[in-house]
Amino acid sequence: MHTVVRGAGALGLTALLLAPVSGCQGDAHSAAEPAPTSPATGTGVAGLAAQRLDWRPCPAPSTAQGGGTPPASDWQCATLKAPLDHAKPGGKTIDLALIRSKAKDEQHRIGSLLFNFGGPGASGVATLPALAPAYASLNTRYDLVSFDPRGVGDSAGVKCLNDPAMDANVAVDSTPDTPAEVKALDDSNAQFAAACEHNSGPVLPYVDTESAARDLDLMRQVLGDQKLSYFGISYGTELGGVYAHLFPQEVGRMVLDSVVDPTKDPQQSALGQAQGFQLALADFMKACATQEGGACPTGAGGAEGTARITDLLQKLGQSPLPTGSGRKLTESLAITGIAAALYSQQTWPALASGLTEAMQHGTGDTLLQLADSLLGRDPQGHYNNLNAANRAISCVDARQRYSDQDVEQQLSQFRNASPVFGAFTAWSLTGCTGWPVPGKTDHPDVSAPGAAPILVVGTTGDPATPVEGAHAMAQQLGSGVGVTVTLNGEGHGGYNTGNPCLKKTVDAYLLDGTVPADGTTCS
Repeated sequence: MHTVVRGAGALGLTALLLAPVSGCQGDAHSAAEPAPTSPATGTGVAGLAAQRLDWRPCPAPSTAQGGGTPPASDWQCATLKAPLDHAKPGGKTIDLALIRSKAKDEQHRIGSLLFNFGGPGASGVATLPALAPAYASLNTRYDLVSFDPRGVGDSAGVKCLNDPAMDANVAVDSTPDTPAEVKALDDSNAQFAAACEHNSGPVLPYVDTESAARDLDLMRQVLGDQKLSYFGISYGTELGGVYAHLFPQEVGRMVLDSVVDPTKDPQQSALGQAQGFQLALADFMKACATQEGGACPTGAGGAEGTARITDLLQKLGQSPLPTGSGRKLTESLAITGIAAALYSQQTWPALASGLTEAMQHGTGDTLLQLADSLLGRDPQGHYNNLNAANRAISCVDARQRYSDQDVEQQLSQFRNASPVFGAFTAWSLTGCTGWPVPGKTDHPDVSAPGAAPILVVGTTGDPATPVEGAHAMAQQLGSGVGVTVTLNGEGHGGYNTGNPCLKKTVDAYLLDGTVPADGTTCS
């Protein structure tokens, strides 16, 4: 199963915008140790809140985090102990990996600004230094802080399949058309779940979003902040909303950008995302036709462009394309690559090149590279733990379990929503079926009466978290809490587009406490 649902958007931000269209990973079996073994420090919550962090120069990101080179010398890393089970704060603990860049203007320092970049499953320790230039104005008065959430990277990172098994898993037909293909997908999901249980069983019940939100409050206390200042992107908006619900009086200045709709169940979210990616694809095809004319691989766009892509995908379903690496571009990997490129306008040229390659030259190198970037696979064939963490967190959060029959009943609706992505997102719903841990909620509760105003940012062309999610989040947060700001634009992660209006609005709120008018629009 390729998880496109729930805000896989941080991958678009990190893997596509920070690196040359691919991540840098290690063998999933050599990832950070997930087993909780250490005794709690001190006595319960009070003892953990009193711990002191040992900030040191950062090493290179681990294989579980994505690999690469060490960040610059102004970055510091530390490890925070948190309860494995927040209901038993005196029991076993896990280690959470943190990173920070101290405020440049210490005299006017506000405090710490914590970031979560989504997924779920993105390593904040690896992501924040790479994205930091976009937040330089905030680093003047804030310590920029991020972390690997529980189950992610070096924070008891979930381990599932090894690299060869992951290659086989992601190549399985995720849009099955025959009973045999449905069985192959079911078998692949079952193998994934069994590997996660075998390698990370003790931690799987505790990687839920509510536990991560309680970790956030522990971080707030250990960092010495009276209130939590927070910037959440994609799934990070859900984490922020859950925090606000649990700790409304502790909310300081909070920005939720590219918002997961908290009112939707997984099926509704998947359908909305299919529509969102189809909209972004239509916008890409229109721009391609305008800029490249007859050279555009999707022609005039619209129905013609969609037909060209679906025709390509149908052919790939029968005969995958070769690549220079020796791997094949399958139908599922092609859809993943197309989706990856739609997270940002910066990767639209790569999508045009990849489609041209596949349609005119019969090779799949660029689309495969794009797919790898979203799947966390580096050129050496190593995967980070993003897929494992994404599945583990999503499945322990959501109570729903969907059968093959459930999906088949919804297929026509999904295909109508998106001829390109509909079946793909529909079948992704079976990824939690047979998961070894039951899900906890139908959808997250983010109501936060009494909380300080929270900025809720949506982008009209966002493929992964459609703009309607921002309005739903603001409404659920409650009157006087959720403040909507809309960016008329493309891509996933509005602030990171560099739009001057949006940047000015968010900076004024975070740095000066200036709350914009609800319904503010930037173009």
